[in-house]
Amino acid sequence: MYVKVRVHAASKKEEIRETDDNHFEISVREEAVQNMANRRAVELVAAYLHVNARQIRIISGHHSPSKIFVVDDAALR
Repeated sequence: MYVKVRVHAASKKEEIRETDDNHFEISVREEAVQNMANRRAVELVAAYLHVNARQIRIISGHHSPSKIFVVDDAALR
């Protein structure tokens, strides 16, 4: 399953909002330095979807606020 994500780094509050089916707006406290914001975004999506964070990978947008994650389909069953 593909998930489109828009990440806002260095926010005051952490939150995750599902804007549409498989589209999320995520605010994280971590800076966009040394992959910290990306890792936290993956953790938040994993918690929201009730899967392990290791079952989610970033396939597009490593250096951009707009990202595409892929979630292992076996994890969602």
